[in-house]
Amino acid sequence: MDETDLKAKRVGVLMGGLSREREISLRSGAGCLQALKALGYDAAGIDVGREAAAQLESERIEVAFLALHGRFGEDGVMQGLLELMGIPYTGSRVLASALCMNKVRTKQIAAWHGIPTPHFAVFDCSVDPGAAAAEAAGRLGFPVMVKPCDEGSSLGVAKVDDPASLEEAVAVTCRDYNAALVEEFVAGDEITVGLLESAGGLDALPVLQLKPKADFYDFNAKYHEGMTEFILPARLPDGITSRAQQLAKQVHRAMGCRGFSRVDFMIGPGGAPQLTEINTIPGMTDTSDLPAAAAAAGIGYEELVRRMLLTALLP
Repeated sequence: MDETDLKAKRVGVLMGGLSREREISLRSGAGCLQALKALGYDAAGIDVGREAAAQLESERIEVAFLALHGRFGEDGVMQGLLELMGIPYTGSRVLASALCMNKVRTKQIAAWHGIPTPHFAVFDCSVDPGAAAAEAAGRLGFPVMVKPCDEGSSLGVAKVDDPASLEEAVAVTCRDYNAALVEEFVAGDEITVGLLESAGGLDALPVLQLKPKADFYDFNAKYHEGMTEFILPARLPDGITSRAQQLAKQVHRAMGCRGFSRVDFMIGPGGAPQLTEINTIPGMTDTSDLPAAAAAAGIGYEELVRRMLLTALLP
């Protein structure tokens, strides 16, 4: 199958879903659906529910464009269903999707490959929050970032400056998300590198530098216009920019990703990029990072969506 064949296929844009990122996914999916229709594809939007297989069959979907974020969509679950149904789909396959959704596994694999990442501690929530907080404080100092292990869009992320607040944050994260990652705070600029893959290879988009008005790039800063300054290209020395793009490609390959991804870093002491996470289905809203980076490379929104669709043809 090639691009010409795709025009004759029924493309389903899978959006919404069951995760806490549902509303963002609906926005991403609506934009991608509009772009595909403008490009001349026979595309239908599907708000994915528990009966996803029946929905796909009812709409006669032959190719899936994944615009799902978070659990049950970005974590390998939907990819596994599509594999079982024999439906080609965009982006990463089952294993890479599952690994990348888990921040701890991502950091462990990155460290094994020699990719720098902030020091961290992880708790399965079977331990006492007070003991966990004391252990993390002793290893990492303050401030620290407390994060759910397997959520996106900065949901549940908190910056913590003292032991009492850390114990509370770990307890809340365990209650709401079942597992907590406590990560060394890196005082520096946050950057993100978008990657697009084709039959010709893997290309890095211009580095995007993020200047949130909040303490860090949280959910509100990501999805509310005016809450973050986008600097494109990033105002960084050429050496740091090149290093970040090189590391992003290394992360993408180490995790086994396919098609596209967005890799996030903090710029640590001495200008060294440190990996925080990788996203296998980046946001595609009007305030999202990947479309902004693509635009800086001369790739408009519709063309970006077209290239993302073509990743369904990759082996």
